[in-house]
Amino acid sequence: MLQATSKQVWEPQRSCRNSRRIHKLDHEKAGMNKNHLSEYYLGAFLIVISAITFSSAGLFTKGVEAGSWEIIFWRGFFAAAFTTAWTINRGTLRQNFLGMGYSGLAITVIGALGTAAFIQSFKLTSIANVSLIYAVSPLIAALLAWFVIGEKISFRTIAGCVGALSGVAIIVSGSLGQISIYGDLLALLMTTVMASIMVIYRKYPDTPAAGPAVLSSILLLPFALKFGNPFDIETSEIYVLSAFGLLFAIASVTLAEGAKRVPSGQTALLSTLETPLAPVFAFILFTEVPNITTFLGGSVVLVAVLLSIRSIP
Repeated sequence: MLQATSKQVWEPQRSCRNSRRIHKLDHEKAGMNKNHLSEYYLGAFLIVISAITFSSAGLFTKGVEAGSWEIIFWRGFFAAAFTTAWTINRGTLRQNFLGMGYSGLAITVIGALGTAAFIQSFKLTSIANVSLIYAVSPLIAALLAWFVIGEKISFRTIAGCVGALSGVAIIVSGSLGQISIYGDLLALLMTTVMASIMVIYRKYPDTPAAGPAVLSSILLLPFALKFGNPFDIETSEIYVLSAFGLLFAIASVTLAEGAKRVPSGQTALLSTLETPLAPVFAFILFTEVPNITTFLGGSVVLVAVLLSIRSIP
């Protein structure tokens, strides 16, 4: 009788403890999900800032008389200087440069290639074409992420990627037989590079952002000296390019930090928010009017991107 009573008392106590454990685990899980969402939205915000900043690149490139290599030199010099000063101020200089690893070195090399293609594409084709071609980056990023790190691709993302690629094909078709076709192809090369960088950061999120950005800029300086004459341009244009360097530094770091928190396909999709901004700025400042194929292809690209973006990771 005593044993039965003891068991009856013990069972509710054990049940109560189990209930508390389950409640605690549910609370911890809810906290983890909340932190995950916070990181995702922070990453999305950083990528949007990066996209808005990148949208000014064509304005700086078209707005000066200096050639591509002169722009690459001064943009890279000031971007490296500003970014290095930022790491020193934050006390992360050693971490950003000595903690890069092989992933950071890879980003340095392909980032330099992408920057060279990016700047020169603006000199050979319209700002609208470069911006709209960049919208194909979701296709490349999503496919690379699936192939390299096994990241799942939703049907909505796949559909958006196919639509964006179709729009780019329409845009490029308008440049066939003209010198602008080389600018379009360089823009496509830049797009591939940027998508690759997004996937690398997604695969190796501990890779620092500032170190590779600085070294990729420095890596291009000898080539700019060999193929250009950066010290022969007007002083006023150097001031303009210093501002370009500052904005480029901000865009590169915010993109890298955002890409660590958001899936690769969505990172690329959010980055294409610069697409509608750049052509508008180009029209306002340079009265640059896109041709009919750019309008048609751009419309396809924008619809595909907007339909592909989802709100929750």
